[in-house]
Amino acid sequence: MAGNPAPFAPYEWMIAWRYLRARRAEGGVSVMTWISLIGITLAVFALIATLAVRSGFRSEFVGTILGANAHVTVYSAARVTETGRRDRTIPDYAEMAKRIAAVPGVLHAAPVVRGQVMISSANRSSGAEVHGISAADLARLPGIVDGDGDYGDLSRYDDGIAIGAGIARELGVTAGDRVKLISPNGVRTPMGTSPRVKSYPVVYVFSAGRYDIDRTRIYMPFAEAQSYFNREGVADELQLRVADPEAVDRLAPAIQAAAGENALVWTWRDASGGFLRALEVEDNVMFVILSILVLIATMNIVSGLIMLVKNKGRDIGILRTIGLGEGAILRVFFICGAATGVTGTICGVILGSLFAIYIDPIFSFVNYVMGGGVWDPAIRGIYALPAELHLADVLKAVALSLGLSFVVTIFPARRAARLNPVEALRYE
Repeated sequence: MAGNPAPFAPYEWMIAWRYLRARRAEGGVSVMTWISLIGITLAVFALIATLAVRSGFRSEFVGTILGANAHVTVYSAARVTETGRRDRTIPDYAEMAKRIAAVPGVLHAAPVVRGQVMISSANRSSGAEVHGISAADLARLPGIVDGDGDYGDLSRYDDGIAIGAGIARELGVTAGDRVKLISPNGVRTPMGTSPRVKSYPVVYVFSAGRYDIDRTRIYMPFAEAQSYFNREGVADELQLRVADPEAVDRLAPAIQAAAGENALVWTWRDASGGFLRALEVEDNVMFVILSILVLIATMNIVSGLIMLVKNKGRDIGILRTIGLGEGAILRVFFICGAATGVTGTICGVILGSLFAIYIDPIFSFVNYVMGGGVWDPAIRGIYALPAELHLADVLKAVALSLGLSFVVTIFPARRAARLNPVEALRYE
């Protein structure tokens, strides 16, 4: 006597396929199948698109932070001078920078002078922050010297200043023009401190990819900044770049030890930690909400299968009578529901992946239809909506969709398997 056929035998797939192709009299089943398919497709598409945009936004935001800013900043603790003034400058910045640069994992340590100014040209003016840094140290900032919108001659940096593209647009200036910098803490005279006004040529215009940086930052040669801000012989801070910015917290104790007990260490995570934590919370909430959307979409499979079981009651009774067991019936209807979930998931993955890959032309089209201004960099901080498609995000969405589809399919399939063939055929 032949043994029982293996689970998911070809005849089970054949029966399930015939049930999925509902006839005109069973149009309700076909409609519910299509509703389930479209719902799962849209839910998976939304989940993958959201995960891709989330990954792209975080990567773009962190990339601009690490490309244009210091990974670690070292300050000096406040000390009281002989005149009673609180001073936080670093007089031995060269020796401190040398000690810190010797720490394993630290790539470079640059002394910096910082100050607030008013920058003006013709009848336009704007507030800005000056970073006094040497040409060699500026060349180590990839977000400043390797930006897409940079122009000018950085080799002439020692003869002028470099300004952000946002400042250049605000003032209507370009490389080669002259601008005036006005500092309230200027020349010291017997009558007090008078504002310092000095004209500089713009030799370089950079675009760091961050609206707030491009709109407010100016780079000035270190020695000139010392003179301009009355910092002769001192620096305001040391800006460090490390080999592994993601592991910067592990380097902080060694940097602190090299800098000395009167130094204060501030990492890029400390500076942007609040935003990154808020972004992480938002990511988790969005994933939960979209997971519920996927669950709602998969619940349509239950409705379609219940209708299918009701319409196929006579068929189930006949199949049980000719020898099919409960397991075979369960698998037939499980295949019907799972096929809808798998097809919807595949379509959703394709749509979501295409959205992430072609987000730029899609977003440009949306911006054109809406008349422009859809994405405001002054609010978002970056200039465009980014998206990065990661395999882990796609697999997460696929696992969630297929897992829910398979789970919700079991209950109506079990109902079909437990249908009493006598009751199913009593009135036939």
